[in-house]
Amino acid sequence: MTADDGGLPGADLVGQGLRDLAQGVETNESLLVSIGAPRLRALGLHVATPFDDAELRLYGRLASQYGAAAHSKYNALVRRMVSYQRAAACGR
Repeated sequence: MTADDGGLPGADLVGQGLRDLAQGVETNESLLVSIGAPRLRALGLHVATPFDDAELRLYGRLASQYGAAAHSKYNALVRRMVSYQRAAACGR
């Protein structure tokens, strides 16, 4: 299974995050994948070594990008990843 299978919701974020994480690049997407790594692995995806403290690091990046809107941006990203995980689990 790859992250881009079947046009699942959030596949763009997860796919980019997996690519960035494999290269060791800290991006919003790679931090998001780091947060969801255990469940993504359980779905059969290869997840490189996740970043430590990914939740805090992602929130910090979003705060510097969006200021007061960081909380809603963080929640929106996590919801998209959870949507991906749930859809992928249903498609197994």
